[in-house]
Amino acid sequence: MQKSERAEKIGQILDELFPSPAIPLQHRDPYTLLIAVLLSAQCTDVRVNSITPVLFAMASTPQQMELLSVEEIAAIIRPCGLTHTKAKAIQALSALLMKKYGGEVPRTFEELEELPGVGHKTASVVMAQAFHIAAFPVDTHIHRCAKRWLLSSGKTVVQTEKELKELFPKESWIRRHLQIIYFARAFCPAKGHNPSRCPICSWISHLYQI
Repeated sequence: MQKSERAEKIGQILDELFPSPAIPLQHRDPYTLLIAVLLSAQCTDVRVNSITPVLFAMASTPQQMELLSVEEIAAIIRPCGLTHTKAKAIQALSALLMKKYGGEVPRTFEELEELPGVGHKTASVVMAQAFHIAAFPVDTHIHRCAKRWLLSSGKTVVQTEKELKELFPKESWIRRHLQIIYFARAFCPAKGHNPSRCPICSWISHLYQI
């Protein structure tokens, strides 16, 4: 079976299990999504969702956020980890959004990735979920599953993103990104993974007698 055929079958399984996946980070607009994604680095979505209501009650716009000190932001987001780095980035990107974009979140990868604390993955999530522009953000879950499912060499996240984009139709990228995350958490975790109980890994193992 060719890799493209395997990807098509995997896509069918994902569509059956998670037909309409919703983004797990709570947000109300592109700006609050951007902040939530930034906070999610090396932190669980559940924890981020417990912190953002408190943060956004104090400041939910770039205009409000840039008026807070780094220390004030840090005091709220501390449970998310990387406290000073994230707080400094949130304050700085909010100030830059006001200065350069009139308080609006830009709609291009290049502009988003120029914002403090915003890397390619964060920019991809915002492009996909806030602006519905085709993107395939790759996190550790997707990187792991792509390697296990023999869809990617798994050498780097950049390579995984490139290979997945080549395998899945562009119109499915946003859906697939979320489906794989939900699937990974439910069936294909990093630790304690049982391939025989995983709907995709068990099929792959049987297919190739791994």
